Amino acid sequence: MANTYDAIILGAGAAGLFCAALAGQRGRRVLLVERAEAPGKKILISGGGRCNFTNLDVAPDRYLSANPHFAKSALSRYSAQDFIDLVGAHGIAWHEKTLGQLFCDGSARQIVDMLLDEGAKGGVELVCEQDISDVRHTDGRFHVKTDALTAEAPALVIATGGPSIPKMGATGFAYDLARQFGLKIVEPRPALVPLTLGGDDVLFRDLSGVAADVHARCGKTAFREAALFTHRGLSGPAILQISSYWRHGQDVGIDFLPDRERGWLLDAKRETPSSVLRSLLKDGLPDRLATTLADRLTINGDLGNVPDKRLTQAEEKLADWRFRPNGTEGFAKAEVTIGGISTAELSSKTMETKTVPGLYAIGEAVDVTGWLGGYNFQWAWASGWAAAQVL
Repeated sequence: MANTYDAIILGAGAAGLFCAALAGQRGRRVLLVERAEAPGKKILISGGGRCNFTNLDVAPDRYLSANPHFAKSALSRYSAQDFIDLVGAHGIAWHEKTLGQLFCDGSARQIVDMLLDEGAKGGVELVCEQDISDVRHTDGRFHVKTDALTAEAPALVIATGGPSIPKMGATGFAYDLARQFGLKIVEPRPALVPLTLGGDDVLFRDLSGVAADVHARCGKTAFREAALFTHRGLSGPAILQISSYWRHGQDVGIDFLPDRERGWLLDAKRETPSSVLRSLLKDGLPDRLATTLADRLTINGDLGNVPDKRLTQAEEKLADWRFRPNGTEGFAKAEVTIGGISTAELSSKTMETKTVPGLYAIGEAVDVTGWLGGYNFQWAWASGWAAAQVL
């Protein structure tokens, strides 16, 4: 005979753990089912093991979705400050790193323990190492079967995330389940992911391990952060950010010297005509990168002997060096997934599906993807909170 609950939540990641805890504290009997051997595995590896748990600059325009307005409701009703207050109430010390990014002083384990403590307050029943063999909806109730248990409830929450980082057990289960209930899926693709280079750009792979502060752009979107050359292409925060906006066939433009004012190379020629380009580049860039760029520009010898037109062209190239990525490193290296369960299927206020009463979707399973830097965790907290208020 099936155990009866008020809500069954599938997936004990950030969104599932938080939603379960809040619903439990509202007096609901909650079953939280996790496929992995322990909850919060992605939380534990996030932020280099210190968990970048939110961002001070959260705003809806820092999220990508087929419906850019969808995230506004949840994000406004459960803010970054709300989560910061919870972290503070648990005595967890934190610091701002850069660009509003907040990290634990200690370890990401503190955030997982906090969520488990909150769940315990709400009497949440957590079961791990459970492969779900069957989910059905009959007579207004959801029936969930695993190898070890059978449970039923009037509410079911899909919180199993997306397929990014499969080595952590990530799968497309959320999408399969959504399709089973007739929900539309926005095609998922890797996001916050390194880009790979081919063709002439392959020569830049020799710079593997070299990083520089750059201005990277794709289309009308731009980010000022570090870029890192890898043995396969480009990575680093600026590139990971841009990757969410990049599509096959598009160029990525990089300004290698974003703080140099227009005309700096001609000024250098007038002031010190005996200077050479490689040396000038080394003033603002790592030696290996400066040498490579100077070689590619084929400007050798004293600047005084180089025509102004060539120097202007070199300066323009350095300010908008075009790369044509041939792909990404895929879901294996993607921090998150763009796409997922279509927001057109969901209430932005409650995260409940419009066509199947009692069925909810939260977190990364939904077509809402944030920038790098704690934005995706804040979406997990906010969407989990929104669903918990009505479970």
